[in-house]
Amino acid sequence: MKFALVIEYDGTDFSGWQRQSHVLTIQEVVEQAISQVADHEIGVACAGRTDTGVHALAQVVHFETNAERELRSWLLGINSNLPPSVVVKNVIPVAYDFHARFSAQARTYRYLVLNQAVRPALLAHRVTWERVHLEVERMHEAAQYLIGEHDFTSFRALACQAKHPVRQIHSLQVERQGSLIAMEVKANGFLHHMVRNLAGVLMSIGRGEHPVSWCKQVLDQKNRACAGITAPAQGLYFMAVEYDPKYQINEFGVL
Repeated sequence: MKFALVIEYDGTDFSGWQRQSHVLTIQEVVEQAISQVADHEIGVACAGRTDTGVHALAQVVHFETNAERELRSWLLGINSNLPPSVVVKNVIPVAYDFHARFSAQARTYRYLVLNQAVRPALLAHRVTWERVHLEVERMHEAAQYLIGEHDFTSFRALACQAKHPVRQIHSLQVERQGSLIAMEVKANGFLHHMVRNLAGVLMSIGRGEHPVSWCKQVLDQKNRACAGITAPAQGLYFMAVEYDPKYQINEFGVL
């Protein structure tokens, strides 16, 4: 049997998603929790690996098992073995051709910036703080240069292991609500640090350090050294994954 899980987590206390031998990761605690319920060792594959400090509202993973449990028992049993900062929101039986990563048609990330004069306390690990006023209209205008299929070499980490830098951005919106700025980007896939590098470029334009057209110049140069700093991880959220409707992957629905 194969199951998909929809998972929410606060990435503050974890060294990213991917299992590592010497640090605590989200994959490790998720696999341990599922294994406790299945009564055998379980490995999972995820829709998109997140870095240290990055959060998720709807990460999707899949696993295979011969253990027979009610869906409600999987949900409650796994959650009872997870730390408070990680929770499974749904358990979904899926076809054997489903793969959390390779079946994904689009992914959405959101980057949150608290734009005010003083640093946050309660939101310290959940937003990026920027004290200099950001011109959101300029940021949104610049972001539109990135829509479509492009070579995003300028926005990938030097250590990125992707086979090629071409990705297609379906939408990229920048909006302000009071002191909170949200950048939301939907694409067919992302490169390592791509969203944080996009945010770094747009924030620089928002501060008035570069013209709006600089975003296109950075894109066209295909050179990471031209793109400026990588924005901090704290403001980044893995929001959603889209699959063929036949898989019926829903955020909620078990109980």
